[in-house]
Amino acid sequence: MAQLTDDCFAFGGAMLALDAARAEIAAAYACRVGAETVPLGAACWRILAGDMVSAIDLPPQRNSAVDGYAMRHADLKPDAPTTLPLFGRAAAGDAPVEAVPVGYATRIFTGAVMPEGPDTVMMQEDCALTEDGVIVQPGIARGANSRPAGEDVARGALALAAGRRLTPADIGLLSALGVAAVSVRRALRVTVFSTGNELRDPPGVLQPGQVFDANRAMLLALLRRLGAAVTDGGILPDRREATAEALAAAAGAADLILTSGGVSTGEEDHVRAAIETAGVLTFWRVAIKPGRPVALAEIAGTPLLGLPGNPVAALVTFAALGRPLLDRLAGAVFVAPLRLPVRSGFAYKKKSGRREFVRVQIGTDGVATRYPKEGAGILTSLTESDALMELPEEMTRLAPGDVAPCTPLGLLYG
Repeated sequence: MAQLTDDCFAFGGAMLALDAARAEIAAAYACRVGAETVPLGAACWRILAGDMVSAIDLPPQRNSAVDGYAMRHADLKPDAPTTLPLFGRAAAGDAPVEAVPVGYATRIFTGAVMPEGPDTVMMQEDCALTEDGVIVQPGIARGANSRPAGEDVARGALALAAGRRLTPADIGLLSALGVAAVSVRRALRVTVFSTGNELRDPPGVLQPGQVFDANRAMLLALLRRLGAAVTDGGILPDRREATAEALAAAAGAADLILTSGGVSTGEEDHVRAAIETAGVLTFWRVAIKPGRPVALAEIAGTPLLGLPGNPVAALVTFAALGRPLLDRLAGAVFVAPLRLPVRSGFAYKKKSGRREFVRVQIGTDGVATRYPKEGAGILTSLTESDALMELPEEMTRLAPGDVAPCTPLGLLYG
């Protein structure tokens, strides 16, 4: 793993660009967990360990997409109604109707296997029944409302690729393909620590100078949502030796260590110092706002991501760097959350060379307004905002009416 020089870590020194930090993660880490086979019903949100190739055509046979009448397109008059006598009836689940004679139509229902002969289905509401059969209006296209075998997935085709985090829709697809159990990656083991003498776990009565810990609860919830097997490491005191011992102990049982707080430059920020005691620091200080003090390190071969202590900064840095790292380690293919172009309703100035994530509310007119409180410690700026507006490094000024990419906050949670 490439390491940066001490000059890069010095207070006021160069900061690593966000894309460069992500490239460091991609170059340094690969999947660290094996595979296990689980019932399909237990596989949602798990990571697919191997390619899923379809053993069948989906649908298995040619079938009707609507309720109506199946017929040969060649039997229809191109410019006048056609009357076709009826031959048989086909419903979903029935054995296929025997071959339909030329010049006849078959009553058919959605999902029924198309009988031999007909190639087109006219919807029932576009037909009229008489004693002589069904009257079909002209103009329907050949093959209309007839679904070919394998239209959805063909036998032997790739249905889902390895590394995909399985969604409810994926589970439905696999079930439709006849899959009852699936090979997925073992859940990544993540130990989460908060740091700081001022932190307390709820409930209780706070003493002067104390606050309840929000970050650990938030990060544990995020990790569970992403399918990790989490261990709550608790709150570490602001002591270098105790922090180093706790991190070294966690490294033996975890695939990833996640900390919040203690990675800045203050005299009471001991995580970075503890890393230098117990492990190797890869990078520190990334050019993003909020969230500049974020560290990537290794403790006895186990990766550690040190997030800032302010809750908003912790969430933003987890989304920007933690999620790519988590996916790499867990065997998932990282897919950046969708970014939608949104028109700004506000003016904003920023420093060049730094990626900024601005909390915004998006109105029914599609225009974003900036959340009125900017502080990185204001949790309500997350609960009352809709999205993060991402402003690139080269931008210095955003004007009302400018369009910028926005990621809905819900997409950051998996």
